[in-house]
Amino acid sequence: MAGCERRADRGFVTAESAMVLPVLAMFAMALVWGLLVVAAQIRCVDAARAGARAAARQDPPDAVVEVIREAAPPGARVTVSREAAQVRVIVEARPPVLRGLPFDLREEAVAAVEETMGAAT
Repeated sequence: MAGCERRADRGFVTAESAMVLPVLAMFAMALVWGLLVVAAQIRCVDAARAGARAAARQDPPDAVVEVIREAAPPGARVTVSREAAQVRVIVEARPPVLRGLPFDLREEAVAAVEETMGAAT
């Protein structure tokens, strides 16, 4: 009788594997996508900070935008504004791979404007 039970259980391992493997693959893909989103968020942080530093030094506007674009994820939207003695840089990007998701990555950096010691007038 014990031999009969073993023969009946033979296909369960295959069926369980067929159910578990796709779930594990989807879980692994979700982890990789999550890491890509975190990396893109870090790039937004770096780009906003670098742009705020460049704008605070009163670099030319084209140079500030170029510094931001080099550090930002591809296709990121950049906003640079000046408010009295502060500069504000906002970097917004879509999450990588699954761009149809209903959220954006957004980072903002603010820096105090540095006084420049230029040539005497």
